[in-house]
Amino acid sequence: MATEASGLQEARDAKERAKKLFAKQADVVGVGITRIGTRYGVKVDLGQTPNPSAELPETIDGVPIRIEVVGPVRKR
Repeated sequence: MATEASGLQEARDAKERAKKLFAKQADVVGVGITRIGTRYGVKVDLGQTPNPSAELPETIDGVPIRIEVVGPVRKR
């Protein structure tokens, strides 16, 4: 299905932008692609709660962003 493939590519592009944007304002420990509703979106995992003054976007180029505070990531 062409629209699903283009939606996935939009999410991939937004993922790269999210890495850069969020890294400037928050403790990012992971960035990936996920389903948000019926669309592809970007999931940003944070190591700690961001500063209240941080301006973290809810969308990037129309792609939804899901933010989750997961805590520090450690090697097992």
